[in-house]
Amino acid sequence: MSDVTQILSKIAQGDSSASEDLLPLVYEELRQLAASRMAGERADHTLQATALVHEAYLRLVGNGSLTWENRGHFFAAAAEAMRRILIENARSKARLRNGG
Repeated sequence: MSDVTQILSKIAQGDSSASEDLLPLVYEELRQLAASRMAGERADHTLQATALVHEAYLRLVGNGSLTWENRGHFFAAAAEAMRRILIENARSKARLRNGG
């Protein structure tokens, strides 16, 4: 079992300190995922890949209620969280542009 899978298991069991151990292990991979997600965005996009990683990570481990079966499941959830963040960001900008 990989270190990431072990830490994900600890998080699922309610070990709040385990989420602090997880970020250094997955940060670079999340950063690459964010960069690939950002590549499809407009050039004038204001959200940076680092901010996208941090926001997605907070959504994934912040409330402690989510559990993952394995490493792949975690990264799939991270990709989905990043997609949703980018959509929310685009909708927010569209609202501002359209007066509200």
